[in-house]
Formats: sequence, C-alpha cells, structure tokens
Amino acid sequence: MIPPESPDIAGALAWARGYIAPPEARLLLRRVHQCSAAHLAAWPEKALPQAEWTTFRALVERRAVGVPMAYLIGEREFYGRGFMVGPEVLIPRPETELLVELALAHFSAMPHAKVLDMGTGSGVLAITLALELDRAEVCALDQSRAALSVAMSNAIRLGASVSFLCSDWYAELGEEHFHLIVANPPYVAENDPHLTLGDLRFEPREALAAGGNGLAGLALIAAGAGRRLENGGWLFMEHGHDQAAAVRGILADAGFAAIASWPDLAGIERVSGGRWTG
Repeated sequence: MIPPESPDIAGALAWARGYIAPPEARLLLRRVHQCSAAHLAAWPEKALPQAEWTTFRALVERRAVGVPMAYLIGEREFYGRGFMVGPEVLIPRPETELLVELALAHFSAMPHAKVLDMGTGSGVLAITLALELDRAEVCALDQSRAALSVAMSNAIRLGASVSFLCSDWYAELGEEHFHLIVANPPYVAENDPHLTLGDLRFEPREALAAGGNGLAGLALIAAGAGRRLENGGWLFMEHGHDQAAAVRGILADAGFAAIASWPDLAGIERVSGGRWTG
C-alpha cells in the first residue's frame, strides 16, 4: 500500500521493499534525493519532498516490472568509468571488457594506433580505447543515430577524442585502413528464449539479435575486415557462449591467421579474433 502522504526516508524504503530488493531501493532513493548512502542511514526520519516521493515511486514501480536498473539511474560502469546509458543502447557488460584487455595487450606499445569500433552503441569500447591507448586514433560507427547521440555525449563527458560515423557496418567508411578492429555486434539467435528474459526484454532488439543463428553480423564484419586492416592488423569480436568454434571458422574462411578464442572471467570463450596478413 502506498503511504497517503510523502513519507520520511525510512518509510519510503520500507514501502519499496514490498516491490524490489532493498539495495536497489536505496540506490534509486539516493539518485532521487541526490545523497550518499551514509545520508540515508544517518537521517531515516527526514521527510521526502513530495516531488521526490512521486519520482521515487515511479522508479520503483518501473523496476518492479523489470526495467533495468542501468536505465533507471541512467548509468553503468565499464572499465572503471561511468557511462550514460538509455533504452537506445545495450547495457555494458563485464565480459565485453575482454575486448579492451586484448586490444591493450596487442597495442599498448604502439603510439597512434588506428582503431575501428564496429557497432559502438554507448561508445564504451571506442571511448575506453581512446583513453587507454597512447594517442590512438579511434573511429566508432553505428547505424543507429540515437545510439551515436549517446556515444557522443559519453565521449564529451569523459574527454575522449573519438570520431563517430553513422554507417551500416562498412557501407559509409570508405577505404581508410586500421591497425585494430573491435566489435561487439548482435549475435543472439532470433529465436533464443533469453531474449524474453531479464534485462534483454528492454534492450534494443536490433543490437542483440542478428536473425537466424546469430552469426550473420560476425560473418559480415570478418569478410570485410581484410580491406580495412593494415598488414599485421587484428580483428577481435565478441560472440555468444556457444559460438567460438563457428566464429573461428568464419575467421579462417575470411583469410585470417593466428586465429584464437579467449575466455572471459567465467571461463567461457567470449572473444575470437585473428591477425590479417594480406
């Protein structure tokens, strides 16, 4: 039952516990009340302004039906930085940090590496690599103008120098060459039941599912990468938990060498890639 009037902090949290997990309720109330966790604990008897109570109730009700916390608070951490996110883009996930680790392992000693991020979404990969690599020249593309708007806002907010391009994969890219291509494309099969569960229900379908068995985008990226990579350049692509062998085959068909797959922290082969030798 909703209290008839604007409650105090303790009352608001007690009400929210009937719908969502207490840690989530505290995080939402901190965002609405613009305060620290210590403040909530120290001032439980402090009354909430009516506007804040109304906003908090709406957020709790949205969370209760499954809207992701990242969308409700508008932010998710990736590689130690906070990135703005919204329903226009996927929510960054820890396993995608493996792409960053591989890029740094191969290119941290190369100044001015030219990097292409395919399907940038919120820009987490492009922006992180622009900030972590020595004077890297990073280009990020996406076919969604709404996603690019989020990515550009993140680049400005975090002080990253990235060029952005609205393009259906390579279509608008021209003949520029790169030392590294990274991609976290749609790779979920169209009929995968996970698409109807959890956060995936609220994330943009076009950024998740690739139709059929989910490999179409991965195959397209690999097939076109040779024309855009310098000799000795690398392509790294994130993929599904059961797609590593198929993606290695795609890379072999596209002419890559030194093909391998790398596990995430859960031990699942999550990224596959190879070196282009011309």
